[in-house]
Amino acid sequence: MSIVKRRLLTVVMDGVGETDSDFGNAVKLAWTPVLDRLKKYALYTKVKAHGSHVGLPSDADMGNSEVGHNALGAGRVFDQGAKLVRNAMTSGEIFNASGWKSLLSNLSGAGTLHFIGLLSDGNVHSHQDHLHQLIEQAKKDGVKCVRLHLLLDGRDVGEKSAEIYIHRLEKVMNHLRSISFDVKVASGGGRMTTTMDRYDADWSMVERGWKAHVLGKAENRFLSIGQAMSVFREDPELGDQYLPAFVITDKDSKPVGTINDGDGVVFFNFRGDRSIEISKAFTEKDFSVFDRERFPDVHYVGMMEYDGDEHIPGNFLVPPPAIANTLGEQFAYSGIKQFACSETQKYGHVTFFWNGNRSGFFDPKIEEYVEIPSDNISFDKRPAMKAWEITEATIDRLKRGTFDFGRINFANGDMVGHTGNLGASVAAVSVVDLMLGKLVSACEATDTILVVTSDHGNCDEMYEGKPILGWRDLLPDQLPPPKTSHTLSDVPFIVYDPRGNDQYQLADGQFSIAHFAATAQALMGLSVNNDFLPPIIEVK
Repeated sequence: MSIVKRRLLTVVMDGVGETDSDFGNAVKLAWTPVLDRLKKYALYTKVKAHGSHVGLPSDADMGNSEVGHNALGAGRVFDQGAKLVRNAMTSGEIFNASGWKSLLSNLSGAGTLHFIGLLSDGNVHSHQDHLHQLIEQAKKDGVKCVRLHLLLDGRDVGEKSAEIYIHRLEKVMNHLRSISFDVKVASGGGRMTTTMDRYDADWSMVERGWKAHVLGKAENRFLSIGQAMSVFREDPELGDQYLPAFVITDKDSKPVGTINDGDGVVFFNFRGDRSIEISKAFTEKDFSVFDRERFPDVHYVGMMEYDGDEHIPGNFLVPPPAIANTLGEQFAYSGIKQFACSETQKYGHVTFFWNGNRSGFFDPKIEEYVEIPSDNISFDKRPAMKAWEITEATIDRLKRGTFDFGRINFANGDMVGHTGNLGASVAAVSVVDLMLGKLVSACEATDTILVVTSDHGNCDEMYEGKPILGWRDLLPDQLPPPKTSHTLSDVPFIVYDPRGNDQYQLADGQFSIAHFAATAQALMGLSVNNDFLPPIIEVK
């Protein structure tokens, strides 16, 4: 007999935030009769999903899917990558630790130190200030040659904002450059075309990055990054995240910064999901996903350890947060059957990140994880993504009664929202609402409590700037630039019990998604872990 009194299904509507204005708000513009009905008749409130509420440095920092799922699964707030790296940089601890010292000690006398990563101040995967400080410290520590391999953002920041970050970086390089310190940009590309794949979705991105960064091979070759941006800007439809891979050469067409034996390499992103594959390419001797052509003997270091179970990479600059005793772990060791499902783009979020940056199962006998392969196309081309397949897989398990606690993620609001396409994002949210209707019916038929929430905002703000009155009557070229980043919005938190919601009431206080774990325990009739943040609801 299960110790669970009630079964619970949790739906994470990724990237669906709550914003009052309908200005470019795909959530308000979408057809959402199910969400509207749940908000009216179920138990509904808004909770925090950004900044200090989820372990980020300040409340000016947008939430993201990684830290959001950490918070949902951990039941409390841990300092996350952005904050850990900032603190290590501020204190100087990062440069006194073994990761940095081993990097320098393994750099050969004529070796080049390479920095690869996302150039922006989005503070979701990286921050430009970290790169600036790493370059400055490299010079202080006697490094003679530095090469930069820049992945351009346009996703966590403005769609076409790369020049801002390039200009700031060039100021730093010009200040540091001297006869004894040579620093140049060597290669780059947009984050959605080059290097930053995740969950084995599209290894060709990593291969393009490898060829550009390591081999100096790319169809697009320029004499400077300034020239590269000038050429790319000739295409008005091309945003930063989709810029093709490129290589910087000298006047004789020779790449200025290939990666060779004896060099050092730092991947300066702190977030793990889009850092693991490139780390494998640099560190695995028996790597076979694509032909590396050449495997240089380098000392590779990550900003953090991106996978704590597989220890990827083996060398890193800042230790990751130690997240233990998560909701999933407690459930597994209590014999509570679990089900997790999403498509490839968010599969790791309902498994790895939910479980405190831990891969694999706690107990495979009572846990089932289902990955629905994502399509390898721009998500605004198919905004439904894999919502239907996720829904059908979940309903099948509900009918068969195979789990006590389920968690699924609909990636639509986030992944389509990142494209900046408002119309497609409206369609994406509408599809999620349609799937919610199917799940509500299935929960009613199986006496399952349903919790609907999100991990952060995104598609609730699809235009930059302040709301404009009468914006719907404006022509496309009169509207502000698309907003492709996350938002600071609150997110919905809905509890629907088919037996009736009058047995619950909202607790007093301000809550965040980190309060979910205790809420789940309370809804399922379990003792609430005192280490967790208190529940959002009270059972009457």
